[in-house]
Amino acid sequence: MPGDYQLATLANGGKTLFSASYGEKMHPGLGPAAEAELLYVRQLQICERLKNNSGEFVIWDIGLGGAANATAVLRATKEIPGTLRLLSFDNTAEPLAFALKNANALKYLDGYEEQIEKLLRWPCIEFQNGVSSVHWEFYVEDFPAWLSVREQRPKKLEPSPHAIFYDAFSPAKNPAMWTLPVFENLFRALDSARPCALTTYSRSTLLRATLLLAGFFVGAGGATGMKEETTVAANDLGLIAAPLGQRWLERALRSDSAEPLREPVYTRAKLSSATIEKLRQHPQFNSGI
Repeated sequence: MPGDYQLATLANGGKTLFSASYGEKMHPGLGPAAEAELLYVRQLQICERLKNNSGEFVIWDIGLGGAANATAVLRATKEIPGTLRLLSFDNTAEPLAFALKNANALKYLDGYEEQIEKLLRWPCIEFQNGVSSVHWEFYVEDFPAWLSVREQRPKKLEPSPHAIFYDAFSPAKNPAMWTLPVFENLFRALDSARPCALTTYSRSTLLRATLLLAGFFVGAGGATGMKEETTVAANDLGLIAAPLGQRWLERALRSDSAEPLREPVYTRAKLSSATIEKLRQHPQFNSGI
């Protein structure tokens, strides 16, 4: 919606974006720069993994918004030789354009204004970022629909990711981005031979049960701002420092908001008997964790 985005002042005095239509702030805790660096870059060990990677390192940046997560990873990796391929997704370019217009107030885009301006004009740009080579694509798409179509194509042109930033608006406000079919399609988009980790700000039982049912291993992530815990998921258990165990599963059985969303409508429900059985059979809970 035109005019949807506004500047909002955080408790620490910093600025962020507020969406009137969703009624939510982006990075409401520590602020865009600090939260993006802590939650997405550090938590997924992007710098360490990039240093040890041969060939291009692929990140799917789901929920580009005002590009706080994208610019955080660019800033963190500029002194690491290699090739970074960044695929950013959002259903609108409005927050990106708004962030660029208000770059002086937001501050976190400093040094990347030219690249953002180009990305708003062209869907794919390439540039040198310090000693790092960057290939950045911006898909202005309905992500669940795009992912479903990608799944059906005989030849997938987009590379599978090494890391996923999942930063959509909350399940209560944007349920279409948090359904079980979306995460099942996302898991199928991974290359089983390419270890991949995903992180997101939510720690909800509903989300974690959804990720487990979709095929991911799931763990507790670190605190960030207003969140005491976040969530990390991966196709390789070795990428998760604190996997969920039996204690989490016991709490999930008691929760009144744990059953995954199968349709893009937000609901709260206890785990069904079928879901409980599938969770108990997940290898994460049958390996002594």
